[in-house]
Amino acid sequence: MTQSISTPVATVAEIRKTFLDFFAQRGHTVVASSPLVPGNDPTLMFTNSGMVQFKDVFLGTDKRSYVRAASVQACLRAGGKHNDLENVGYTARHHTFFEMLGNWSFGDYFKRESLKWAWELLIEVYKLPPERLLATVYAEDDEAYDIWTKEIGLPPERVIRIGDNKGGRYKSDNFWMMADTGPCGPCSEIFYDHGPEVPGGPPGSPDEDGDRFIEIWNNVFMQFEMHEDGSVTPLPAPCVDTGMGLERLAAILQGVHSNYEIDLFRTLIAAAARETGATDLSSPSLRVIADHLRATAFLVADGVIPSNEGRGYVQRRIIRRAIRHGYKLGQKAPFFHKLVPDLVALMGEAYPNLAAQAQRVADVLKAEEERFYETLENGMEILDAALSGGAQVLAGEVAFKLHDTYGFPLDLTNDVCRERGVRVDEAGFHEAMERQKAQARAAGKFKMDKVLDYQGAANTFVGYERLQAQAKVVALYVDGTPVAELKHGQAGVVVLDTTPFYAESGGQVGDQGVLTSGSARFAVADTQKIKADVFGHHGVMEAGTLAVGDTVQAEVDMALRAATMRNHSVTHIMHKALRDVLGPHVQQKGSLVDADKTRFDFTHDAPLTDEQIREIEIRVNAEIMANAPTQARVMDIESAKATGAMMLFGEKYGETVRVLDIGSSRELCGGTHVARTGDIGFFTITAEGGVAAGVRRVEATTGLTALRYVQGMEATLGGVAGKLKVAPSDVPARVGGLLEQIRELEKEMAALKGKLASAQGDELMNQAVDVKGVKVLAARLEGADAKTLRETMDKLKDKLKTAVIVLAAVEGEKVQLAAGVTPDTVGKVKAGELVNFVAHHVGGKGGGKPDMAMAGGNNPQALPLALESVAAWVAERV
Repeated sequence: MTQSISTPVATVAEIRKTFLDFFAQRGHTVVASSPLVPGNDPTLMFTNSGMVQFKDVFLGTDKRSYVRAASVQACLRAGGKHNDLENVGYTARHHTFFEMLGNWSFGDYFKRESLKWAWELLIEVYKLPPERLLATVYAEDDEAYDIWTKEIGLPPERVIRIGDNKGGRYKSDNFWMMADTGPCGPCSEIFYDHGPEVPGGPPGSPDEDGDRFIEIWNNVFMQFEMHEDGSVTPLPAPCVDTGMGLERLAAILQGVHSNYEIDLFRTLIAAAARETGATDLSSPSLRVIADHLRATAFLVADGVIPSNEGRGYVQRRIIRRAIRHGYKLGQKAPFFHKLVPDLVALMGEAYPNLAAQAQRVADVLKAEEERFYETLENGMEILDAALSGGAQVLAGEVAFKLHDTYGFPLDLTNDVCRERGVRVDEAGFHEAMERQKAQARAAGKFKMDKVLDYQGAANTFVGYERLQAQAKVVALYVDGTPVAELKHGQAGVVVLDTTPFYAESGGQVGDQGVLTSGSARFAVADTQKIKADVFGHHGVMEAGTLAVGDTVQAEVDMALRAATMRNHSVTHIMHKALRDVLGPHVQQKGSLVDADKTRFDFTHDAPLTDEQIREIEIRVNAEIMANAPTQARVMDIESAKATGAMMLFGEKYGETVRVLDIGSSRELCGGTHVARTGDIGFFTITAEGGVAAGVRRVEATTGLTALRYVQGMEATLGGVAGKLKVAPSDVPARVGGLLEQIRELEKEMAALKGKLASAQGDELMNQAVDVKGVKVLAARLEGADAKTLRETMDKLKDKLKTAVIVLAAVEGEKVQLAAGVTPDTVGKVKAGELVNFVAHHVGGKGGGKPDMAMAGGNNPQALPLALESVAAWVAERV
């Protein structure tokens, strides 16, 4: 439904720019959108509002160089507490990805400026008709009410007081709290009235959930601190946090009722129709695809790769939901990734990172599409079969099988069932899930260290400058409990006031060494952080007794530290080389550095070639031979950014950081490093492989360990050359010749197996029995493999016409099974169900299409009885 209002038609891009320009002119620093993954914030899966990147400022643990800010923040609500996924495509305003316009004051201006600027922007700049706007305030916020009615001039009947309507003191739609305790305060929301022809009542009324009055802007005034007892006290420096949905504002300014009718979505929906062949542009499926394109593309650009856990699992769910809606529209081949250029054309200027990563985004989406299309058809067949016959409820076990075997997330199954008026037994699904988890837990063992309750002062770390230091014991722990002393043979944790030991952080393992005091000796096996600035030395008392208050000599194992530093320093140089050789899309996804190796995980969508590995090794070793000095500088975060230092994705940095220059690499890092690149000695890559979709892992080593690795490889090559009786340089050619001979022999063997199976197949036809007009054959083929079983199956189906066939082969203790059903019998008998029935008897399982399915087992002794039972099983179904 469109509304006729006298507002200028502005594009989404123009609305963004106008907002930022308006607040920049009023002294606000324009801050770029932060990534969709909040840096080191375990409370959030995704950035879901504009204030997330300023959360530490409001909590008082961070301070910025500005007191006014404005931004357009990319947000995602598709997991955890804020999850709009199931509504997307079916309502006018639900999205997974959306943009939030916001302005902030950190102890500077307050309610008067915030509300007056909001009104000025909406009325004088965006030209919204004032008679269409109304506001809400917290019932006790007389200050905000007076600003609206007495200073701005909004009629009192259009300023609605909202009290505690959520079951407790300060529990209100118009009272905002960051958490159960901490910063909080009243808020004032601005609503747009779409007109009396649209159902719904004003905020605070019984029918406020209708579509007539739509919230467009919320001004939060953080002026109190909430205490555990529910009382509040004024904050010394009140702050302002505002948020306005860009899509909602665009719908109003462009005179449409649904967000999906704004210019940005019209373009994306048209592109989705182009790639799916859809002609009905009002289809909810096209809306789903358009919405999910934004979410998934921005997630990939921010480093989130589809996987089976955490954020990657949410990403996979969104992508697969979009693919399923394309499938529903008749698109049976990958199409989703082809929409990336359309998105970049619309949003690439506002979000440069999206434009820079465009090709990689398309590649990741394409790979996930290809992976899912391999199983989508099979999964849909299982779902269709389960829902045939008028079923009103889909069994939880079936939903779980779709999830576990075919990669159908529960919400995808819910989507299909909702469209067909069928309910999913979610309780049964979760029961099946819990059973699997319980089995997994029972199969493994794990140990969790106790958290140490340390309330003392921070320790002083001197490990950058020296590896020995005199220190005082300030705390001791045994099994997580504070003790006064550690005795000979006891394992425990020692806390010192000063330490040269580096605590595990940033991928670098903790130092080892010894603490000595007279005859007492404590062997440090590991150093871990108890708190950010308190290190715990974990180990065993090898001699004597150590007590709180004792003075000790702390000595780090120099050889281990030196080897670890070589591997850590080379990690930085290797990271730079990876980006230079593979491309700027390479982002660190994890690392582990110890004395033996460096293990580095990074985003990349293909295995490294031998040529790329050699080029990386050449570049790194060239930097080592240059013997350039390492430089570490401590500076504020803004100065660090100005130097161009790389900041690792997902890390959270304070106001003061350590900028490290090693060779041509410049990164933020708090680890320990060599004095010069030449100290690394020698570098070689020892392994490369995939650890998740779109994530590769490189392992490498340095110094004498690298030399021993190369010598070992040379010894192995020499041994192979000796066995082959050729020079080491001739080994590749000789092995290639042998492999070709093996391939020819395998071809001959396969041909002989085929002839043997064909001969057996002709003989087996006579063993088929008639079951209610269907030929049923269950037999064993001697010497056959899976390929031979399938080929023989096809020949028998052609000859027997109307038939159900099970063929088996045995090799050692392994059973191979194939089940086939001719087209005219598929309506009564499914090959997948049949092969599972037989496989169950021989200790296995399997599956496949209704006309052809494979399975395996490990109990060949039970095969004769299993084959004998096939005819009776078929008789019950035909």
